Amino acid sequence: MAVRFCSSKVAPGKQSVASERDRERLSPGGKKLNHHKRIMGDPITSFSEVRALIFDLDGTLIDSKLDLALSVNATLAELGRDPLPHDQIFSYVGQGAPALIARALGSDASEQDCLIGLEFFIKYYSAHKLDNTVLYPGVRETLDALKGMPMAVYTNKPVRVSRSIIQELGVASHFRHVYGGNSFERKKPDPMGVESILREFGAAPEQVMIVGDSEVDVQTARNAGTWVCGVTYGFGSHLLAEYPPDLLVDNLTELLPHLSGPPVRAPR
Repeated sequence: MAVRFCSSKVAPGKQSVASERDRERLSPGGKKLNHHKRIMGDPITSFSEVRALIFDLDGTLIDSKLDLALSVNATLAELGRDPLPHDQIFSYVGQGAPALIARALGSDASEQDCLIGLEFFIKYYSAHKLDNTVLYPGVRETLDALKGMPMAVYTNKPVRVSRSIIQELGVASHFRHVYGGNSFERKKPDPMGVESILREFGAAPEQVMIVGDSEVDVQTARNAGTWVCGVTYGFGSHLLAEYPPDLLVDNLTELLPHLSGPPVRAPR
């Protein structure tokens, strides 16, 4: 599968939008990077500055679509509402459980309905979170190959269930930190969580790459000043043309040849 190089980073705090003027922009070190696709046989471009990685969870590391959709529809049934098509529910994923339930209930739902629905959803999903959820192909192999590199998971999903999933899928030991949507005062795409992880890693923004499947991950990286790799197989990948990452891969193993630098050392 081919790897695509996309537009380089915009200034922190600005959203990236695909356009002709995006084709040539400055990297963290001030070097110009061209917007292009990698052609098979071309030399691998190395993000040699990258020393640490921050992964999104749903749609990036884990395929949780079915369990999330079933849990949302169980919540709707509990509230006496009709189920939604799974594809519609998938489009609501990425901004945290409160936003997921609010969007599923619709604009006519009261604040009380949203609170009751959220409470039921969290309990139901916590009990069924691994009925169908699995790691995406290539994830375990990639994490094994990256052993020794500082890595974290940062998701808008609640932190307790996120840590439980990672633990039960057998990959928790790969990550120094796991943070969720309720770990910080503000969720992604606000840079607060990433900036905290950078301090814990002792890394500069240009030494870190966020790996995710949606425009939320790209916006988070732009706001925090880090690199970003998008994956094409996740929930929000259909929006990555509008919010182009620095690198786009079809399988997480394709990221490995682009990482060549030694890992950062966390401050003591």
